[in-house]
Amino acid sequence: MPQLTLDSKTIDTLRNIPDLIPVYREYYEDWNIRVFDRRKHECRNYISPNRRDFFKILLVTEAVGVFTIGLNTYFIEKPTILFIHPNDIISWKNLSEFNRGYYCLFKRAFLNEHTQLKTAINKYNVFTDKTKSIISLNETETSSLENIFIKLYEEGLSGNKFSEDTMQAYLQLLLIESIKIGNFPKPDSVSDEYKYVHQFFQLLEQETANINYSTPIRIKTAKEFAANLSVHPNHLNALLKKHTGQNISTHIRNRLLEETKVLLLQTDWSLQDIGYSIGFADQPNFNLFFKKNTGVTPSEFRKSYRL
Repeated sequence: MPQLTLDSKTIDTLRNIPDLIPVYREYYEDWNIRVFDRRKHECRNYISPNRRDFFKILLVTEAVGVFTIGLNTYFIEKPTILFIHPNDIISWKNLSEFNRGYYCLFKRAFLNEHTQLKTAINKYNVFTDKTKSIISLNETETSSLENIFIKLYEEGLSGNKFSEDTMQAYLQLLLIESIKIGNFPKPDSVSDEYKYVHQFFQLLEQETANINYSTPIRIKTAKEFAANLSVHPNHLNALLKKHTGQNISTHIRNRLLEETKVLLLQTDWSLQDIGYSIGFADQPNFNLFFKKNTGVTPSEFRKSYRL
């Protein structure tokens, strides 16, 4: 097990993780809510620097690891429930062989269809108030919340036409029971190095969150990102390699590819407009960039999903 400097309350969040991979989720998939059993889905080290289209509630009943949300870091070794907003920059460093619990993902569209759940989320504020997003649990509380998750999980498998209505009711109950517990642990401090990593992903998200033809991406090179963070490109590159296993350019490329796929599938924009939005003045260069990294042209990608 890696050594953690818990005495000094400083955790070098993502050091020495050979299997670390960024999470670039294709959030245009057709679903509204999903529930997973963590025993059946491998818990890997990851960092999720991009915005997602879903909220996540994670119940950890057995695990040891380091969870970072924004600049707050938590050493988790006891049962915990976590509420993760779509815009949160998160990472998980797994330190144990066994990982048990459940997690639920639900999209913004699901909230729009269930206004009572949306009202409850706004009322209890567990997704936006970072002091409430992590709740520690005792044995009785863990059992109670796990029972709700089991019902959520079973309802998701049932295929009943009322299953989503039932699941949103269970989610409301989960919120209420969690906020009643209200045992909010204080975060541990994060390393100074990881602050640069966080700032990079925050800037990357800021630059790509609302790109379109009228507001194309403003900066897209490693040198430009480093300049905006007032750090030397080589130093920033070294930090990203150390903490995520990938360099600046790879993260930028993957983020632009993800945004391109979303624009290809969720809009009827021309290929020229999409290419311009992500920083390519010439469509041939945009086509070359996309095909080199995906194996197909933008038009082939769009056509294959529509078919």
